[in-house]
Amino acid sequence: MNKPSGRTNFVITSRQPWEEKQLGSNIRDMARTLSETHPVLFVNEPLDWSSRFSKKSERAQRRDEFIAQNGGRHLIEAQKNLWVLSPKNLLGSINWLPDTGLYDWANRYNGTILSTEIRQAVSELGWKSFVLINDNDMLQGFFLKELLKPAVYVYYLRDNFLAVDFWKRHGARLEPLLMSKVDLVASNSLYLARQAARYNPNSVYVGQGCDLKMFDPSAISEIPADLAAIPKPRIGYAGALTGLRLDGGLIETVARQRPDWQVVLIGATDDSFPTERLNALPNVTFLGAKTPGEIPAYLAAMDVLINPQVLNEVTIGNYPRKIDEYLAMGKPVVAGKTETMALFDQHVYLAENAEQFIARIDDILNGKVLSSPAERIAFAWEHTWENSVGMLTDAIDQLLVSQPQTT
Repeated sequence: MNKPSGRTNFVITSRQPWEEKQLGSNIRDMARTLSETHPVLFVNEPLDWSSRFSKKSERAQRRDEFIAQNGGRHLIEAQKNLWVLSPKNLLGSINWLPDTGLYDWANRYNGTILSTEIRQAVSELGWKSFVLINDNDMLQGFFLKELLKPAVYVYYLRDNFLAVDFWKRHGARLEPLLMSKVDLVASNSLYLARQAARYNPNSVYVGQGCDLKMFDPSAISEIPADLAAIPKPRIGYAGALTGLRLDGGLIETVARQRPDWQVVLIGATDDSFPTERLNALPNVTFLGAKTPGEIPAYLAAMDVLINPQVLNEVTIGNYPRKIDEYLAMGKPVVAGKTETMALFDQHVYLAENAEQFIARIDDILNGKVLSSPAERIAFAWEHTWENSVGMLTDAIDQLLVSQPQTT
């Protein structure tokens, strides 16, 4: 195995598996970009008892396939300067425990198991020190500062996970404590950065990066057959179809009030989304999930792209990467109004209710737009991972400046 080179080594922990191919991932994109200038060790999501032995879980099967594809190795060089560690040892499934000292003891035990494997990988790579970036995991990451002793510990706050019951059970207590003890909290939205600053004055906004190379309207030469069969005007959405983030009632209202419009929904659905009710409408079409490489061709053939985001604790500070993808295709967009979406108000119509949503779509179809396709594309390309990672490393460098640098 080649030894890494570079000034600062980075270890990244995440609950988003490296082997996941169908969904975009902030932290994987960040790791790839960071590895262009620094050695990076990406720690794959550890498996626990539940994921290994539950018949309903496919995580263990996907992990086994990933390891088999790499000759049974748990530490691989995924690309130049970027290593992926898939921990061997199972962690305890402990989220069901009451939020007491017993949970903390078990959580620290899990952290000890994980940190031991991380230290072994760091030693194999020949690193003497590293910066640790924790991807929004206030549970498994809670004791890593004490157990790993990184040069700098960064908590990457990219979503309000406390709105989800799994994370809230223990995270409501642990996340503020973790943010208080890390060296830096980095957030991808101004809203989340302000929330973090209540617990740690060293909280910074690093923007949001997007990998837009695939989203090139000039490269699209053909409309997908299943979309070409749908008449215009096409009002489209592409992404996960979940009631946690999307307002199914708003989509239904748009479709019912404007039967002359075709509402096209692309993505996998979950049980919280009103799929049956919407599917019963003659002008709503579900095209199912598509691979990331297929998405741009679908976006290119839409007349208006939408993000009917429901406003709740999960989405209030969320940065929707799909908006940059929409704009990179030069398309006009209507989206739900949130604090983060104010960043886009020169190019995206923002609506607070169904009446406004319908009116803004109608405006676009009648030629009333906020900006030209070229302006939308240029704006989207301001939001690169290089810019976001650059802001993050600048903040980290300020913390490291007084420390001796070793590799």
